[in-house]
Amino acid sequence: MNERLWPSGAATAIGSMPGTDAAEAAAVVLGELPELPYLPELPGRGLGADLVGRTAGLLVDLAVEEVPSGYRVAARPGRHHRRAVDLLRWDVDAFAEAADRAGARPAVVKTQAAGPWTLAAHVELARGHRVLTDHGAVHDFASSLVEGLAAHVAELAERTGARVVVQLDEPALPDVLAGSLSTASGYGTVDAVPAPEARTLLADVIDAVGKSTGTPVIVHCCATRPPVSLLRAAGAGALALDATLLDGAPGSLLDELGEAWDAGTELLLGLVPAEAPAVPPELRDVAGPALRLVDRLGFNRSILAERALPTPACGLAGATNEWLRTALSLTRDLGKAFLEPPEGW
Repeated sequence: MNERLWPSGAATAIGSMPGTDAAEAAAVVLGELPELPYLPELPGRGLGADLVGRTAGLLVDLAVEEVPSGYRVAARPGRHHRRAVDLLRWDVDAFAEAADRAGARPAVVKTQAAGPWTLAAHVELARGHRVLTDHGAVHDFASSLVEGLAAHVAELAERTGARVVVQLDEPALPDVLAGSLSTASGYGTVDAVPAPEARTLLADVIDAVGKSTGTPVIVHCCATRPPVSLLRAAGAGALALDATLLDGAPGSLLDELGEAWDAGTELLLGLVPAEAPAVPPELRDVAGPALRLVDRLGFNRSILAERALPTPACGLAGATNEWLRTALSLTRDLGKAFLEPPEGW
């Protein structure tokens, strides 16, 4: 990552949160994670508030509607599309107002959207096939996403006075590469997208988004085996992944992570459980996967302060309100511990 926009010891979260109150969610984020707050996603509000619907609301000259199987391209913007647009607008309003009430403007704010491959995998064409099955449609959606994100980032920056970092969520990318997504009939699978093709399109989007924001782009993939090398080759300035899954990772994945750190790539390490565990964890417990990763790769543990940022393992939409605050507090404390390790670590 050529430019670190947040100080050592900072922490953040992936994006989604429980509940339906945008003002409350924004206040919690700004209070718990002041050095890298993010625009909260509240999928509990339903249609248009989930990752795909929210991102579809950003699209320019493309519209979607809800159908029983999910989201489908629509001939023109209807009530479903307008709802997604309105929800995002209300979220920006709520965040800006919460920042005003807090009396401290953040220097940088993170916002999240589905990446081009996840969007193409989860939106249908008019006949029910995934956008993913139509090469031209995939590129149309990617171009529309880039244009919509540029407008969203400009608005968020103007409203908050902060620099904006975009996080592209690509949870479906491993399935896209593996050819494991079902066809419309359910009896087959969509052809795998070759890695060079996936990398090229993602690189185009990352490059365009980076130019519009002036900041490095984060790519998040919480799969068991995230395609680290592909994401780096596509130009991701930082990678967000679920570090709790890395204890059993093969040597090839560890090599890719080591190469990423060697090259200066920032790793957002998902460490805090997304839902309340049976036994409340201690700070040392949640830090364990990060400490073991550093030791296995042969780095000095100081790299956690220099090129890592703690997050929850994934989104917090399924958390209780009580665990939400605990999880964010633990994440914030982890960031401080990365910078100044407690005695005995």
